[in-house]
Amino acid sequence: MPVYCKENPLYFKEALHSIWNDQVLKPNEIVIVKDGPLTIDLENVLKKFSKLLPLKIIAIEKNVGIGKALNLGVTACSFNYIARMDSDDVAHPNRFEKQINFLKKHPEVGVLSAWIDEFIDTKKNIISTRKVPTNHKEIIDSLKGRCPLNHPAVIFKKDEVIKVGNYKPFFLKEDIYLWLRLYMNKTTFANINEGLLYFRITKDTYKRRGGFKYAMSEYKILRYRHTIGFITIFEFAYFVLLTIPIRMAPAFIRSFVYAKLLR
Repeated sequence: MPVYCKENPLYFKEALHSIWNDQVLKPNEIVIVKDGPLTIDLENVLKKFSKLLPLKIIAIEKNVGIGKALNLGVTACSFNYIARMDSDDVAHPNRFEKQINFLKKHPEVGVLSAWIDEFIDTKKNIISTRKVPTNHKEIIDSLKGRCPLNHPAVIFKKDEVIKVGNYKPFFLKEDIYLWLRLYMNKTTFANINEGLLYFRITKDTYKRRGGFKYAMSEYKILRYRHTIGFITIFEFAYFVLLTIPIRMAPAFIRSFVYAKLLR
């Protein structure tokens, strides 16, 4: 779980609470990556929970971004199964239990995610559910043009991620960049078809998902898909025409597209 200075300490506290106090199957280790100096309030949350939880804290002197932070976090993990979590989301109480049980029944799976329930202010106020395909073939087909894995709800095998070079910086697309490299290394993907994570939506969520930089990142990850032979030149052109205008559109239009058309 990476955390940096602009995170809300109340959200951070709720996230930690959800993966320990409320969790049916508690983790053996919780790796927190401090991506640069934190505020006093965030440090106080860590100080409190470090007395109660099996925390391993990795401190980075300056903010390096989520790609490098996740890279260091994965490297620091002591166990092969690693569950991702953001510092402002809330895990369902049975998230780890259901994911670990699934992986025990399907040892061939290297990356497993689930649906997520998107909420505003309180997890009782769910506004949508991001549903993703469940089996490997459907996931790979969907990966051609979008992200078929909910990154904050992912659990994966450390050894397979390390084999492909771990997380690497790729502006706002670190997760897709990793999934593509794992696919090329013949990793098997799966999703559980139920919500196992409450994903927090704020007024800035859709704003962050657009603009020139985001559009360029979208273009580059599509170009990478084509470079490795994952999509054809015609698919590349199609997805560029389909996605880039959405990234450049006003936030209220992106909000409608995400909430109404892509859910």
